[in-house]
Amino acid sequence: MKENKLRYHIDHDLPLLSTRLWSTQPFFWEAIGATGTFDYVEFVAEYAPYDFTDLPNMARAAELNDMGTMIKLDFQNRGYVAQKAVQAGFQSIMFVDHVNPDQVRESVSLIKPKTPGSIGEFGYPNGRYIGGQSHIPVADHIKRLNDIVLCFMIEKEEAVNNIEEICSIPGVDMIQFGPNDYCMSKGWNRADHVADFKEAERKCIEVALAHGVRPRCEIVTPADAEYYVKLGVKDFSLGDQLAKMKAFWNGEGKEMRAIVDDLK
Repeated sequence: MKENKLRYHIDHDLPLLSTRLWSTQPFFWEAIGATGTFDYVEFVAEYAPYDFTDLPNMARAAELNDMGTMIKLDFQNRGYVAQKAVQAGFQSIMFVDHVNPDQVRESVSLIKPKTPGSIGEFGYPNGRYIGGQSHIPVADHIKRLNDIVLCFMIEKEEAVNNIEEICSIPGVDMIQFGPNDYCMSKGWNRADHVADFKEAERKCIEVALAHGVRPRCEIVTPADAEYYVKLGVKDFSLGDQLAKMKAFWNGEGKEMRAIVDDLK
C-alpha cells in the first residue's frame, strides 16, 4: 500500500489536482496515470455502475501510477460502501447530501478508528487495506484510517447555513460546494441564479479557509481556476469523463452527422 497521497499534500500544504472517472476499468486509470498530470482520480460511484470487485482494481491501478484515489458515494449507503472502499485501498471519501453537523459527525465516525481517544467506529476487518491475512500492525492500521481524507459536499441550503459548525468538526478535511443541488434545494433554476449561488460558494470557501479546511472546486477548463485561486483555493478537480465524451459526441459528432446526411 502506498502512502496516502492526498494526506501528504494536505500535511505539507501542497495543492492537489484531480479528474473524474465514471469507468471502473483499470485501463483508464492507468492511462490517466501515464500522463503524470494528476495527483489523484475521483471515481463518481454516486453516478456510475460498479461492484465491490472493482474497487481494489481501481486502487491498484492508481497506486501503480503514483496517484491517490477518491470515491464519491451515495448518501443512504455511505457507511457500508465507504468502509468497503477504504478496505480496498481508496485514500479519500467524498460524502454527499449532508445537511447538518450531526450527519457529518456520524460519517466521520464511520471512517475513524475505534480506539481510545477517537470518536470512530471502524475496526480491523480483513481486506487489502491490512494486507489480507498478513495483518499489518494495529497501530499502522489506526494511522491509515486517520490519514483517510474526508471531503463533504456542501450542496443544500441547510448545509450552507450550517457551514461554520460543519467546518469546525474534527475530521472534516475538505468541503466542496455543489451549485446544482444548492439551487434545487432553493427551488431555483441554476441559470437564473448564478450570482446567488456564487455568493453562497464564496461564503463556503471563506469559512473553510478560516477553519483550516481545504475548499475543493470542480472546474471545466484551466481558465476557470483563476477565479478560485484568487479566493485562496488550491485544490481542483478538472474535467469529467462522461462530460468530455458528450462534448465530443454533441460537437464533432453532430458536425460529422451533418456531413453524412448531406451524402444521402
